[in-house]
Amino acid sequence: MATGEVKLLGTWSSPFVLRIKWALGMKGAQYEFIEEDISNKSPMLLQYNPVYKKVPVLVHDGKPITESLIILEYIDEMWKENPILLKDPYEKAVARFLSNFGDSKVCITAIYLLLHLCISTGEKQQEAITSAAENLNILEEKLEGKRFFGGETIGYADISLGWISYMVSLLDDVTNVKLIDEVTYPLLSQWISNFTSSPLIKDSLPPRDRMVSKFRMLREAFLASAATA
Repeated sequence: MATGEVKLLGTWSSPFVLRIKWALGMKGAQYEFIEEDISNKSPMLLQYNPVYKKVPVLVHDGKPITESLIILEYIDEMWKENPILLKDPYEKAVARFLSNFGDSKVCITAIYLLLHLCISTGEKQQEAITSAAENLNILEEKLEGKRFFGGETIGYADISLGWISYMVSLLDDVTNVKLIDEVTYPLLSQWISNFTSSPLIKDSLPPRDRMVSKFRMLREAFLASAATA
């Protein structure tokens, strides 16, 4: 097992920070979590991530690692216990593809969807829902015959896409739109249940009431911005 002091700079609600918490938890690694205020970035954050000035930042023995997917691979290489990336080169490539797809496509369309559910009606809303559904259909296909994206246990792609497991229900609470249901997405629905039933995952999720409040504040900000545009 890797040794040395480990610090994680992050915010309580960030899905990208949560990935790192899950990975460190799976590895049994001890670390200090340092809460950052992104609106008033600390000198430590600016020192360790001067390029992007954002979280998460993993600091291992004084050396910073940035960008959540890169941090995940670093953790997997440094802490050999409970590997999260499969050894098979093809399966490893698939996990990396799904993780990048989640960040570059699914996450972006989720933000687009939230924006239009908050401030649009009719055709614009349906366009946003359709865009999100196209990406979710791809994830649904990738779960065919599997309990998790990597097989029978939680792995790299599951950790990377884990934000979906709780964000979609928050979207339902705030906008009254159920994006993932057992009829349309039976495999994704089961994956969400499997993923969130893991004690490690369940116990580290952000407080639901705080997340709902945050989403509602975002919705109100979108509405206010649209009203003055």
